[in-house]
Amino acid sequence: MDLRIFYDKDADLGRLAGKTVAIVGYGSQGHAHALNLRDSGVNVVVGLRKDSGSRAKAEAEGLRVVEPREAARDADVVMLVVPDETAAQIYAEDVAPGLTSGNHLAVAHGFNIHFQQIVAPAGVSVWMVAPKGPGHTVRGHYQEGKGVPCLVAVHQDPNGDALQTALAYAKGIGGGRAGIIETSFREETETDLFGEQSVLCGGLTALMQAGFETLVEAGYAPEMAYFECIHEVKLIVDLVYEGGVANMRYSVSNTAEYGDLTRGPRLIDEGVKQRMKEVLREIQTGAFAREFILENRAGKPGFQAMRRIAAEHPMEQVGAKLRGLMPWLQEKRLVDRSRN
Repeated sequence: MDLRIFYDKDADLGRLAGKTVAIVGYGSQGHAHALNLRDSGVNVVVGLRKDSGSRAKAEAEGLRVVEPREAARDADVVMLVVPDETAAQIYAEDVAPGLTSGNHLAVAHGFNIHFQQIVAPAGVSVWMVAPKGPGHTVRGHYQEGKGVPCLVAVHQDPNGDALQTALAYAKGIGGGRAGIIETSFREETETDLFGEQSVLCGGLTALMQAGFETLVEAGYAPEMAYFECIHEVKLIVDLVYEGGVANMRYSVSNTAEYGDLTRGPRLIDEGVKQRMKEVLREIQTGAFAREFILENRAGKPGFQAMRRIAAEHPMEQVGAKLRGLMPWLQEKRLVDRSRN
């Protein structure tokens, strides 16, 4: 199937005119979706429980905030942007009772739909708009007149208007400015999990930590190790983001490029690729999903322990110290925990 990419000209924001869009959740993605849609002229309501720590943040932005069940009951489109591990319960308790035929249930990640933790009634349209970037970037780019590319997929389309409604939603959050790429729930879910685990989060953080430890264990200053193996990653990634790997190699020194081409394959070899395939198989078979769901049902004991151990690693302490010497890093922060 040929890849289809949509832009603002292909989406009609008018499809959301006269409709209420409920954003259930107000975390990284939720705050961006709610504020961007509001600024695009869409009638938005935010669904949060009374004890939610995000309630005051949403109200401070002038958004109408009600209980999730009320938001779902009164809305035509319900976007569920809550953590994967809590989505199924929130859906069952607060969203499902308010859904009626003709409504739209939307998600920003296909995990719970693909792995059948959420099954919507036959008369409800189910689709996904998944920005390919953190919510803080989605909001920041929108405010600058730019956008973050989005993925769009339709799972259930009883009324024949799911794709066009999803495109209107994607346009409302700024995705049409950069491109809205059509995919499937399976493809988005499995590639997203694999990318996070093997490269973007798991692979990258493990590589940075291993590099940091190697230099420190060899007697080099931790501060030098942090700068070389962690701080400067952004400089390289920005070059790749701007123009691909070739752009990065053009921009660095010949020494760096030669080291890249000759030593990189020695580190990331066929053994690493084979283990990546094992990780992908765990995702495709549902083994990772089962593990994650069971871990959360047990109260996250292993997850919390791993978080604590990671936070106590020396590279985090060294990093905090060095960032304190660079106050400009606090300007225009993507993540401001007091607001989003």
